[in-house]
Amino acid sequence: MSIIGLSFGFHDAGVSVIKDGDILFAGHAERYSKVKNDGNLNSGIITDALRFGEPETVAYYENPLLKASRLLYTGQFNDLRHQRFTVHGLVNQQLGEWPFGKAATATYGHHKSHAAAGFQTSPFEEATVIVTDAIGEWNSITIWQASYDKTGTAQYKQLWKINYPNSVGLFYSAVTDLVGLRAMDEEYILMGMSAYGRPRYYNELVGKYFANGDLLKVKENVHLGIKDNHIVKDEQDAYDYARSTQMILEAQLRRILNQAKTLNESNNLVYAGGVALNCLANRLLGEWYKNIWIMPNPGDAGSSLGAAALAYGKKLNWVDAYLGKSIGREYPVEGLLAELQKTGIVGVANGQAEFGPRALGNRSLLADPRGKNIKEKVNEIKQRQKFRPFAPVILEEHVHKHFDMPKNWNSSPYMQAVARCKRPWDFPAIVHKDGTSRVQTVPANCRSGIRQLLEAWYEATGCPMLLNTSLNVRGQPIVNDEADAQAFQDLYKVKVLT
Repeated sequence: MSIIGLSFGFHDAGVSVIKDGDILFAGHAERYSKVKNDGNLNSGIITDALRFGEPETVAYYENPLLKASRLLYTGQFNDLRHQRFTVHGLVNQQLGEWPFGKAATATYGHHKSHAAAGFQTSPFEEATVIVTDAIGEWNSITIWQASYDKTGTAQYKQLWKINYPNSVGLFYSAVTDLVGLRAMDEEYILMGMSAYGRPRYYNELVGKYFANGDLLKVKENVHLGIKDNHIVKDEQDAYDYARSTQMILEAQLRRILNQAKTLNESNNLVYAGGVALNCLANRLLGEWYKNIWIMPNPGDAGSSLGAAALAYGKKLNWVDAYLGKSIGREYPVEGLLAELQKTGIVGVANGQAEFGPRALGNRSLLADPRGKNIKEKVNEIKQRQKFRPFAPVILEEHVHKHFDMPKNWNSSPYMQAVARCKRPWDFPAIVHKDGTSRVQTVPANCRSGIRQLLEAWYEATGCPMLLNTSLNVRGQPIVNDEADAQAFQDLYKVKVLT
């Protein structure tokens, strides 16, 4: 059975293709349109999805009628006027035509699609599923009990929920906007800023915006931001807001985890939704759960795979995150190694693009983590703020020698949690202000050539890691195809090998 899953209409649109449980393709619309965080479909990504044939079913990641009820409640009448209530109508509005032939259609709840993207790609037969994001149709936090029945069909029981306007994600986005960043896009920058700040706004923010000390219930709807109530005086003030907000998020997460553990006693956690991209907060998860799974694309684009998973009904054959646009060449290990030894910095665009916001070796800018000026050089290339941290990619068998991994995080193949570096003076390019690094571990069976490159680098230098950041500049999507790679090389004067 061939199924295409779609998520679009808000931000970070995605398309996934599965057949008989195999994931054939999963990609981001922004990589094709070249519009960062693009919420709309385009002909390029649809053409790539249809290379696998006409689908039998097209699955959409949320319930249009339920979403319309929330738009009506919140007075978003302009958005409501443009709302369509069928998958055909939504797709035709985006593309001008229906490209999927005689395919049947299905719609699913926003949070259930998040839950399925996580659970049906996980290694677990049963789990507690937590979904946290800004907003679905109405839900902002849900807790589920998930399992497979005797036929192998996934079963979901919602145990608890928090609805709009109470929202962990909306509050974090409101402060992202307050400090001058793009809400629903640059929350990860606010997370990075928090290491430079003091939590001096914590009590003020909690007292003003949360009801009776309950950090999951708001006094005031912050959907449209909080700029009228606060003035960010300078850069340090922005850092202090960031630190205070990160601490509020972590306190909220502890409350959610306690609730989840009370409702379902599983040792297995599936964590999904856009808030699950906060790798600093994710370090806490192992205090409650022995086994943790976060699908590498837990946000809205990943829900295209969740909708397809729900239409399929059973466990998906998850292998890894290399699911997008393919540049079908042999991974250029020798050339990359030579350039790293010569200049310390090199780009690579090879194999299938990563599904998710983080490059994992196939669309990466790589550098020597030992260089004292490497961080500054890479931030200059990527046109990012100087405070921004970089992540290490390391041979999995060496991670515990160099990093204190959080409890129950023995590996982190998708850069989903921070760990304290044991010898930060040896690797200044990949250690943040607070002494942590967002680690990516690479197992021996990794399909990407990044494994072979790391082995060659280790043999040549004795260093088992490289700096790894996405091959893009701030405000632009990650490089997708060979033309993008060539343009990056020409514009930013960094060798990019394909």
